Amino acid sequence: MSKYLCLSFDDGPNTIPGDNTMNDMLDIMEKHNVPGSFFLIGNKITEENKKVILRAVKMGCDIQNHSWTHPFMSKLTPEEIREEYKKCDDLITAIVGVRPTFFRPPFVDMAEKMYENIKVPFICGCGVNDWEPDKDADFRYEHMLQAAQNGTIFLLHVMEGNKATLEAVDRAIPVLKEQGYEFVNLPDLFEKCGVDPHKEHSLWSVAMNQENANIWQGQA
Repeated sequence: MSKYLCLSFDDGPNTIPGDNTMNDMLDIMEKHNVPGSFFLIGNKITEENKKVILRAVKMGCDIQNHSWTHPFMSKLTPEEIREEYKKCDDLITAIVGVRPTFFRPPFVDMAEKMYENIKVPFICGCGVNDWEPDKDADFRYEHMLQAAQNGTIFLLHVMEGNKATLEAVDRAIPVLKEQGYEFVNLPDLFEKCGVDPHKEHSLWSVAMNQENANIWQGQA
């Protein structure tokens, strides 16, 4: 039986001069011949880093929406929520020619009004706390191996300076391949797992059909 995983990365592209974390991750993915998914922050996209986005697409990665400014969206008005989503969505579409089909809320900060104003499936993912500087590459690597199951969406980051995640992913990919996993992008993950992601109040971390799985239960 085939088993599938998706590497998903937040907070690109990179804007600090000399920092190439997202492109370095693409180097690693190209070395191992795997695609992934990138959730971009719209106001970080520039003419200079647009080529990194296009490289990702050429490698078989999908480009998804992570908001325009990375705010706590539960604190925004409905109009502000729509603007955060639409500005990022429109810019990504203009660059890659394909409209994003998923949304990852910044900080996975949720509210009912977000579902009312953003009409695509929401993605969470299985994280390795790689936004915390004290979590070293060994910690991140081990937690990737522990989180792996058929349909796992890894929640990782390519923000500036996140070299420990580069190392962890480079180490984890061949080990997980040896365990029989195939790496695919996010749309392909749901298709290959036979799961329709368009579930009401979705908040997917694993593509599976369990009753009440991946459903946001909050009341905010």
